[in-house]
Amino acid sequence: MRIVLDTNVLVSGVLGTTGPPARLVDGVLEGELELVFDVRILAEYEDVLRRPELALPRPAVGRLVASLERFGLEVVLPPWPVHLPDPDDEAFLAAAFALGCPLVTGNLRHFPASARQGVEVLSPRDFLERWRAGRA
Repeated sequence: MRIVLDTNVLVSGVLGTTGPPARLVDGVLEGELELVFDVRILAEYEDVLRRPELALPRPAVGRLVASLERFGLEVVLPPWPVHLPDPDDEAFLAAAFALGCPLVTGNLRHFPASARQGVEVLSPRDFLERWRAGRA
């Protein structure tokens, strides 16, 4: 199943060992979920994961980003037609829209319903519940 992960979910999943974000990151790294991204999303992942306040080892971040790039699905996206308060969030909606897959975020308010253009935007917990139900 394809999925777009907002950066906050990826970071939460990397920093935590339990909970929905961690399970989703595990699902991506284990090949159960196919991560969809474009160059802007991948660059944001790397930028945020390398922030000093996260104290993640640089080699580990490099390996993680390389794994995401190698095993995920990179897409080339047109600009998103609806402007969001944070223009960097538009790539996440565009990626989900392009492949008809859900966008999972811990910040649902960053993606107002009026801007989604039919993209399903879910919290990590809601996605995980649906994913588990679909696999049962």
